[in-house]
Formats: sequence, C-alpha cells, structure tokens
Amino acid sequence: ATRKDGKSAKEARMSKRFLKALKSVPGRLNPVSPEEGVKLMMDNATAKFVESAEAHVRLNIDPKYNDQQLRATVALPKGTGKTVRVAVLCQGDNIAAAKAAGADFAGADDLVEDIAGGMLDFDLLIASPDMMPKAAKLGRALGPKGLMPNPKAGTVTPDVVTAVNEFKGGKVEFRADKQGIVHVPFGKLNFTAADLQENLVAIVAAINANRPPGAKGIYWKSLYIASTMGPSVMIDHTAVEAQVGK
Repeated sequence: ATRKDGKSAKEARMSKRFLKALKSVPGRLNPVSPEEGVKLMMDNATAKFVESAEAHVRLNIDPKYNDQQLRATVALPKGTGKTVRVAVLCQGDNIAAAKAAGADFAGADDLVEDIAGGMLDFDLLIASPDMMPKAAKLGRALGPKGLMPNPKAGTVTPDVVTAVNEFKGGKVEFRADKQGIVHVPFGKLNFTAADLQENLVAIVAAINANRPPGAKGIYWKSLYIASTMGPSVMIDHTAVEAQVGK
C-alpha cells in the first residue's frame, strides 16, 4: 500500500540515509560486475561506524536433504578485519602450544567446567578429537550459540595450532540456512576495493569447491553484497567465477 506521502509501507520503515543510498543502486534484476558492485557498496556505506561487508548467496539446494547441505570454511586472503576470540579444548602439550599460537583460552577439564558454568567469552571453539566426548556434554550451552566444534567447520582437528593460526588469520565458516542461502562476511569497509574483491572471489571459489553432491542442474541463483547498514547490490556471479585462480 502507498501512503499519502507517496512512500510504500516498506519505504516508511527505512531511514532517509538508507533511501538516499538505495536510489544509487541498480534494480534487483540488473547484476553488475564485482568491481562496480564493490564500489557501489563502499560508496553507500554511510553509517557512523566502520561497516562490515557481507555476501549473500542463494543456491539451488534444499538443505532438508542430507546430500544438499552445505557447511565448509574459506580462508579469506585479506582477513576479516575482526578480532576473533578463540578457545581450544585440548590436553597435554597442546594447551601451551595453542596459547602460544594466540588462543584466548585453552584447557582440558578446567575449560569444560568454565564453559558449563556459563563462560562463553569466545567466538570460536576448537577441539582436539580426544576432547569431543567432553565437548558433546556441553551441547546445551554451545549448540544455541553455534559454537559446537564440527569437523566440517574445521574446528575438530588434532592440529590445534594450525587451526588457531588459520582462524585468527581470516578463516571463516559458512553454511546454507534452511532456505539454501549462505551469508558470509568478507571484510570491513575500511579495506581497499581490491582486497574486498579478492575475498569475494575466495568465497565464490569455496562455495563451488564444496558443492553438495545432491545439487543438480543450476547451482547458483543469485549473489548479493551489502554493507552492514547499506542497500544490497546484485553481482554477476559468473564474472566473479571467471576471476577464480587468476
């Protein structure tokens, strides 16, 4: 419905800042090149803080089927721009090694007890395989927060030092939601356009490399990018795919 001021009900809920930015973005059915898209996103990031860059990918999959689920990781070559707090469940010499690698927390039974008691001051939990039986008991605390270690996410590994280095250095997990949409942050708006484009190419490459076996026919439906508070821009995903490996 249109109001007396000519705005739709949806537009009435948008700020003047957002509506102004929206006018400079091409229509939803007009994908642009990754170079133009990143520039539009950066030009319209007008919030009073450093916004994040986000990619939103709609895939032709139905995650309710096991062979169409997508969960993997991607190492962003230019990092995320965020400080990631990492905790590691491990034993013996791995505890000191994990801390030396930059882990914010590392321990065995003591860390299990802390987490069971409500300590969740971390963004990522890595576990060595021998600690998974104890981590499983923390399901009620970790599950709702999406913090349960998982081999597909690269957070269950015997090499906890490498895992800490990778996640601290810009490795991120991504997964398709119930609608088959993948949401992945790929940097901050104080990055250069070239760095954001390089991270975006890495995400597209990782999504293709981890295509579920049950995904038949056309895999990609659409690719949009947006800043935290800005309008989304539709990207020609084939143009991004053409840059993979270059």
